[in-house]
Amino acid sequence: MSESSQPNQRSGILAGGNWIIDQVKIIDVYPKHEQLANILDQSQGTGGSPYNVLLDLAKMGASFPLEGAGLVGQDTLGEYILEDCRKNKIDSKLISVSPGTSTSYTDVMTEREGGRRTFFQYSGANSTWDGSDIAFSQSTCKVFHLGYLLLLDAIDASHPEHGTQGAALLSKARAAGLKTSIDVVSEDSDRFARIIGPALKQVDYCILNEVEGSKVTGVTVREDGKLLNQGIEETASKLFELGVGELVAIHFPEGSYAQSSTGEKVWHGSLSLPKGYIKGAAGAGDAFCSGVLYGVHEGWSLEKSLLTGTCAATACMSDPTCTDGLRSLEDCLALAEAFGIGEDES
Repeated sequence: MSESSQPNQRSGILAGGNWIIDQVKIIDVYPKHEQLANILDQSQGTGGSPYNVLLDLAKMGASFPLEGAGLVGQDTLGEYILEDCRKNKIDSKLISVSPGTSTSYTDVMTEREGGRRTFFQYSGANSTWDGSDIAFSQSTCKVFHLGYLLLLDAIDASHPEHGTQGAALLSKARAAGLKTSIDVVSEDSDRFARIIGPALKQVDYCILNEVEGSKVTGVTVREDGKLLNQGIEETASKLFELGVGELVAIHFPEGSYAQSSTGEKVWHGSLSLPKGYIKGAAGAGDAFCSGVLYGVHEGWSLEKSLLTGTCAATACMSDPTCTDGLRSLEDCLALAEAFGIGEDES
């Protein structure tokens, strides 16, 4: 029997894509053009979908293998990333060092009140990574997670058969027996259909926010600022029509929604957080993704997987960096009992 026909023997998550260092700055207010804002605090943290997701899983205590793939520069930031992976028991053999190229970094401007963020990104080594060094046929991982689409130049490039290089890479992973997952970056452009569309045909688990889902599908999800539940469900259904195989999970400030290919639907409200709890929202989407992927990897119910994603995102927001707020799975889930479900009061 072939390896791909025995998915129950697989274990682990392989995540490839952006490896970034975030320079997080807490500001009093985002300034208008030619006006001044005050930096109140600053810190360095992790960034990029694979980096954040794998580190979140490690901090939650995932017992299955965690493997990273990508490129870093031959510099101090690249050394930091590789050492951080070693410290957190993330296999980094597929994270290569690119001589003469700088490691990617992002300046994250986070407003003190409410944690709203603005990103200034330098692509660096990430722009040339195409995943060609991954031998999926030799991998024993269960899931391949790819992100961020729209922020990986070589991955977003066209492919004659699959539409994009990213879609071709996902197809290779699937052919080798891995389940696939993607993450996209929030971007106000017309590239969504061209780049995300082909990838959806090769994706088993699609995890994104309501804005990204609306851009991919063209479905309206808000009216006068109010979330449209029907629009969220329609977005999920449309994503399945566009090719997603097994699961769509959509997160938004009010909560989250998941739908399986079998028709199961689960809604989950956000936690009722006390005023001042949120220190920043950077990485919250990746934390949600890590919680959902934890659940699907372990075969948990859709309800538990969505709850885990919600609690992981809540833990993330207790710190201005992308991953320092994460804690053990038990402590993350305890947040739901501590705060309960309700309107965010922060």
